[in-house]
Amino acid sequence: MSELQITPLTEQHWPEVGEIYAQGIAMRNATFETVVPEWTEWDANHLPVCRFVAAAGDRVLGWAALSAVSRRWVYRGVAEVSVYIAADARRQGVGSALLGALIAGSERNGIWTLQATIHAGNAVSIHLHEKAGFRMVGRRERIGCLDGRWLDTVLLERRSPVVGF
Repeated sequence: MSELQITPLTEQHWPEVGEIYAQGIAMRNATFETVVPEWTEWDANHLPVCRFVAAAGDRVLGWAALSAVSRRWVYRGVAEVSVYIAADARRQGVGSALLGALIAGSERNGIWTLQATIHAGNAVSIHLHEKAGFRMVGRRERIGCLDGRWLDTVLLERRSPVVGF
């Protein structure tokens, strides 16, 4: 693999980002979403800061972005993490690089808490987040129904040691 580059995610990346998102949807353990949204919908649902792609050469291998958890002012420094990696690029450090970029970018932008809601059976994603300093704060039982199966999620969070003190 060529050297990994982390750069801002733009609309021009959307075809590759959307394909990686579709791979995550197909796994049925990365999201409760069932279809890839159009760019305009995705763009409206994610913060304008902290959007990244990981690329090797001219190929996008993964993406990461943040969403607001609430429009209420008191939660302005809390964001939900999304990290998706291309199927053939998993377990090669791409997720760690993207999550590291999200953490650094979030702190530069005044975000004091990152949270991740992960399917309880997605051990790889849970481990990735714990390795980056997230801690498990709870489990939500039978919180979502996907393909007729009730699924649990776990909530992990990372409190910034530099923002919000």
